Amino acid sequence: MSKKILVVDDEPSIVTLIQFNLNLAGYDVKCVHDGEAVFEMLYTFRPDLIILDLMLPKMDGIQVCRELRKQNNAVPIIMLTALQDITDKIIGLDNGADDYMTKPFSTQELISRINALFRRLHPIPGIAEEVTYTIGNLQVFVEKREVILDGQPIELTPKEFELLHFLCEHKGRVLSRQQLLHGVWDYHFLGDTRIVDVHISHLRDKIEKNARNPEYIMTVRNVGYKMIDPIGRDESCIS
Repeated sequence: MSKKILVVDDEPSIVTLIQFNLNLAGYDVKCVHDGEAVFEMLYTFRPDLIILDLMLPKMDGIQVCRELRKQNNAVPIIMLTALQDITDKIIGLDNGADDYMTKPFSTQELISRINALFRRLHPIPGIAEEVTYTIGNLQVFVEKREVILDGQPIELTPKEFELLHFLCEHKGRVLSRQQLLHGVWDYHFLGDTRIVDVHISHLRDKIEKNARNPEYIMTVRNVGYKMIDPIGRDESCIS
């Protein structure tokens, strides 16, 4: 069955371009033109991914992201913005977007990012056993995409889960922001590494007792991050 993608944009030319190319790529696409319409489509169309413009009538993209995450809806979101200011992009990430692209953009690159995201969300079946990482009081069940902390389930967005999985997979290794971009987002982000810092901050808010003094995800000065076990904390790291 084709994956369902909801396109939310009030520019007819952009909508037509995206829909045409996503249909050619084999996706089932529906389009709406304002933010409020997204919530009706969640029940009538049930999208697997949302392509969401930042500037929308009735309810802008930031408000839509914020409301979806408030409802614990983890549908992946790629935000589109015509704004060049990195601050506007970070605001989108801070409010629940998994990725963003700046207009004008290449439809080929958009499709590549969508395909990469779906590959990570739905890995090829056939693994005989559930892959589980246990670090301190944190458990990550890869195939079930579940995270348990101190015996309680933790709700993560798709990108937060992928980032946590990648950190666990490389526990104890220092990973640069570029390595995390390539490993988690599956493409090079042209030097813009702030997307990693935003998602690290989100993860810390959810899995650390004190995000300002983390026990699991450590900052390595001038390099990047690494996942450690709370027992035997590495003093070369800072939070």
